[in-house]
Amino acid sequence: MRAYRLTKAGAAPALLDIPVPAPGPGEIGLRISACGLNFADLLMIEGRYQDTPEPPFTLGMEVAGTVTSLGPDTTGPAPGTRVAVFGGQGGLAEAGCFPAARAVALPDAMSFTDAAAFQIAYGTSHVALAHKARLQPGETLLVLGAAGGVGLTAVEIGKLMGARVIACARGADKLGVARQAGADHLIDAACDDIREACRGLGGVDVVYDPVGGAQFKAAMRACRPEARLLTIGFASGEVPQIPANHLLVKNLSVMGLYWGGYLNFRPEVVTESLATLFDWYEAGRIRPHVSHVLPLDRAAEALDLLRSRKSTGKVVVTPSEG
Repeated sequence: MRAYRLTKAGAAPALLDIPVPAPGPGEIGLRISACGLNFADLLMIEGRYQDTPEPPFTLGMEVAGTVTSLGPDTTGPAPGTRVAVFGGQGGLAEAGCFPAARAVALPDAMSFTDAAAFQIAYGTSHVALAHKARLQPGETLLVLGAAGGVGLTAVEIGKLMGARVIACARGADKLGVARQAGADHLIDAACDDIREACRGLGGVDVVYDPVGGAQFKAAMRACRPEARLLTIGFASGEVPQIPANHLLVKNLSVMGLYWGGYLNFRPEVVTESLATLFDWYEAGRIRPHVSHVLPLDRAAEALDLLRSRKSTGKVVVTPSEG
């Protein structure tokens, strides 16, 4: 089978032919129909992600496909079942083996493309806003990087939760996507003063930040007393250094959110969140925004869309049909 693999640290990934793996105990074999890309995939290539496997490994954190086989002492899901799986690696391939416990059966109406774009982006935003920040109806939510993979879902979920949503992104096209997702107010990060724009709107109660750097600093200065700031990631490349005295004066709270980490110490948080999100999908309340769908032999191009900030929402790679 074909797989897009990182063979050693510092090397460029490559599309290789490798044997089809056999599932071990507690695993399922999967024919992979779609793989959602994430900024973390880029960090893995650079060796800068907190959960980067030791090379060699196949890139691709979240997948959707059809179960083909079960490993020893594995009871399900049964072969033929359509599932989505957050595997952490292994998705950019025509087939793979993944933990059966992480496989989520798909609603009949959900396409593989939607499923591959669903878990990390929606899961991160829902756990961040509902579980960590306890976002309340009527509060003001500022979403940085609002047209990106996780940012766009934060706009959508924040609006569903009854917040007034301020979306911050670069350029009219990306801001238009955020408006379609439900944003009430728009800030162009390329030319607007984030702090002054937010203060002109009365300040913010919750900041959702996958960007870091100068945008985090500006957002913090626009916070109302007792605001909560969610650090989701650092797409800017700069991890902000937070002045504790500013937190003290305004009684601010800064909260880190690593969605995958909950699978290790409180998996029920993820399970309950995904149940809610799949219910919302079936009810037509949320729909993934996928700007690009490319075949496996264009995986490098797909990753470059993330690297160059040319995508909105999610980029999905389709290793096999069906």
